Amino acid sequence: MDKHDIAGILNEIGMLLEIKGENFFKSKAYYDAARAVMFLEEDIEVLVRENRLKDLKGFGKALSQKIDELVNTGRLEYYEELKKSIPPGLLDMLKIPGLGPKKVRALYDSLGISTIGELKYACLENRLSKLQGLGEKTQQKVLEGIENLGKYAGQYHFPHAKSLAEEIIKALKEKNAVIRCSEAGSLRRRKETVKDIDILASSNNGKEVMELFTSHPLVIQIISKGDTKSSVVLKGGIAADLRVVDDNEYPYALHHFTGSKEHNTALRHIARQEGIKINEYGIFRGEELIRCKTEEDIFKVFGMSYIPPELRENNGELEAAREGKLPELIEYKDIKGIFHVHTLYGDGLNTIEELAEACIDRGYSYMGITDHSQSAYYAGGLKEEDIKIQHEEIDRLNKKYKHAGFRIFKGIELDILPDGSVDYDDRVLSWFDFTIASVHTALNMDEDRMTRRVIKAMKNKYVTILGHPTGRLLLSREPIKINMSEIIKTAAEEKVIIEINSNPYRLDLDWRYCKAAKEAGCKFLISPDAHGISGIDDMEYGVNTARKGWLEKGDIVNTMSADEIYRRIRS
Repeated sequence: MDKHDIAGILNEIGMLLEIKGENFFKSKAYYDAARAVMFLEEDIEVLVRENRLKDLKGFGKALSQKIDELVNTGRLEYYEELKKSIPPGLLDMLKIPGLGPKKVRALYDSLGISTIGELKYACLENRLSKLQGLGEKTQQKVLEGIENLGKYAGQYHFPHAKSLAEEIIKALKEKNAVIRCSEAGSLRRRKETVKDIDILASSNNGKEVMELFTSHPLVIQIISKGDTKSSVVLKGGIAADLRVVDDNEYPYALHHFTGSKEHNTALRHIARQEGIKINEYGIFRGEELIRCKTEEDIFKVFGMSYIPPELRENNGELEAAREGKLPELIEYKDIKGIFHVHTLYGDGLNTIEELAEACIDRGYSYMGITDHSQSAYYAGGLKEEDIKIQHEEIDRLNKKYKHAGFRIFKGIELDILPDGSVDYDDRVLSWFDFTIASVHTALNMDEDRMTRRVIKAMKNKYVTILGHPTGRLLLSREPIKINMSEIIKTAAEEKVIIEINSNPYRLDLDWRYCKAAKEAGCKFLISPDAHGISGIDDMEYGVNTARKGWLEKGDIVNTMSADEIYRRIRS
């Protein structure tokens, strides 16, 4: 180890001690030692070997022993044990400008935040702005710092990749050189996270199209450049590939590069059974090309209905397409209203009236308000007196909007407490039109306890909807340990609606569970979990998830009219 490595570890020890709440002078001793190491003119290995380090100003016996251990073994037991004593994500949070050890400790103590992903989600829910010593400006700086840290991560949330791809495709389509152009890969299949961006174009002038692509303002690095394929890195660090083909090859290439790999493999197997060969260049019977102008034509070759890209995961879609049993997937236009909206009464950014106006502008006919319940003190959880005031306001606004055919439902997001109970007694719970019950705390329970906890809450007669059932935060927090088969079974039996949370950091229920839940008889709610007006527009991501999960209009309760859904949630 050189002095840079040793100084880094000493400095980190100081920060770890501060996070643990140790006396500052203890931390300061390590900060000072790190600085002293950096200013050493002699080789630190020589000083250690000759046992002269302790004689230098700023180095006592204990510190000299620790540096001796680092130099001779490459590790320090004290440092390793110290790291084990706090969540590892807290150190990562210190990389964010403006967040020192004391603030990181405050965030952990007050909000239970232990990873950068959880911190970002808390900022987006406006939680830091309400903490003493932080505020709105700090929250914004933290968000900016997190974005900078995440630039070169290996996985990206769908909306980020989608927005970049749309900009590039728009630019390509504006030029006459491009005949057809589309995203491909996992982005076209609407996966919740993607590794890179795949774009396919058809053209008679591949060289010109590649020049347009590689010179786009979003491109920060060209990895490779050719007439038929180029690879670049875009702002934010995500890689993007463009393939250019002849327009006659476009349908075959689009299907092939959309994937998934498993879907393509299964279709090739079916093709071989019929004496056909399929690849990115075409479909061949012997040497003869079977001409297809569109992807729809490709599936017709195999006697199949068109399979939407979202379903191409080898999850039974090929068999269903052959039998004419593919679902008529939910579309964004089918959604009549939204539930799970947070307001200024809790940790939201807008008033109920502002949110109602935004919903009306977007063509919705109802909105369900769900601020947090009282146990969620970190999110401005509502006390009884707050609920009464909020309900009076909702009553006034419902009178105001009656002529516009818009309705506001009274709801609450109940914390599912560790023992499976929920906030408030039956007297208060009866005030609401509906409730969403969600797990927000004690996330590390074993599977049996967590499953029993959630099932108990679902059996409460006042629980209408199960919120973000797996508790995951994409790219930052794993799902809670829970038996989803039992949860689905209970939801069907108790007629509890399962939420598909549209927040792009959640997208929970995971689409992989949707099909089984539908087959069990469950109904679903697609909700934005909005903490401000902009969050309302996350609904499209929830619709993507529902489509990937084989869900149809009739499976989603907020495709109903206001009167229909009121009868459903009050039944």
